[in-house]
Amino acid sequence: MNKWFGLLLLSAAVGALPLAGMAQSTASTLPNTASSKRVVYYDQTIYNGSSSQASNYVSLSPLWDVANINPNTQKPYVTDVIVGAFHLGAQSDGTSLHLNDNPPSDAIFNVLWKDVGTLQGKGVNVLAMLGGAAQGSYASLFDQNGNLTTYYDTLKQALQTYGLNGIDLDIEESVSLANIETLITQLRKDFGSDFIITFAPVAAALQGDTDPFSGFNYLDLYNDQSANISWFNVQFYSGFGSLSSSTDYSSIVKAGFPANKVVAGMLSNSNNGSGFVSITTVKKTVTSLLKTYPDFGGVDAWEYYNANPGGTAKPALWGTTFGQLMNP
Repeated sequence: MNKWFGLLLLSAAVGALPLAGMAQSTASTLPNTASSKRVVYYDQTIYNGSSSQASNYVSLSPLWDVANINPNTQKPYVTDVIVGAFHLGAQSDGTSLHLNDNPPSDAIFNVLWKDVGTLQGKGVNVLAMLGGAAQGSYASLFDQNGNLTTYYDTLKQALQTYGLNGIDLDIEESVSLANIETLITQLRKDFGSDFIITFAPVAAALQGDTDPFSGFNYLDLYNDQSANISWFNVQFYSGFGSLSSSTDYSSIVKAGFPANKVVAGMLSNSNNGSGFVSITTVKKTVTSLLKTYPDFGGVDAWEYYNANPGGTAKPALWGTTFGQLMNP
């Protein structure tokens, strides 16, 4: 997700994934199916510290704390959590899928998958983010003829094993439009109409220009695959757009993308990248966008663990703040 390259260097690599520890999607509450005004968190800093000790785990439990439950729906204000970053590719250790620096089956993620299951049980969708700044996942997915490789089977198995509701395709490497459409078609075939498929382009890529990272045109993609794309988690930061005003968002709608499929992505903390805009300013921008677009797509935060205004002490406050703003 991050376009700034001072973050963790994430390796790409899991072999067979065990069913133990799997986050079952047998939710007691139906998933949140909001078609607009979504509240989305990216959860990449799963452990906030130099080691994966229990004391460093960034719990998702505040998201379902009573203070962060919408009294009108009795569900958390957050609608979606995107766990990342997943990376595909052959590694020297013989594995082929990693979540950040470890296979998703690693014991350090047991508590994460438990939290994922609890969130789903409370009506929150949980997606896997594939790709990001560490390149190679999308190159691994396709052979020279544009056919899906066995790495797709690894990805498919992981999505099934951990009972995830969807996938966020964060493409920051060169890939053809045809190959991405092949991937979308296969995902829809394998997981059905309820499976969520989102993308995470920079704002500039939806304003009529070719995406500077993937090399394809997102409007062409949307025109071909509109029925299969759930929404776009658009990055309005790192010099590719801003939420300091409504201008960049409105230009995307004018380019041909419906407002209900454009989620405004922000840095939730100035430490998370370049182009940070204060939460106070973004609230004013979102208020303006809500007046212009009643079906405003919503907001997303990069990322959860230190999200303002609560910071590391109360990261769920960001979601409640924007949830209340959009759904008073």
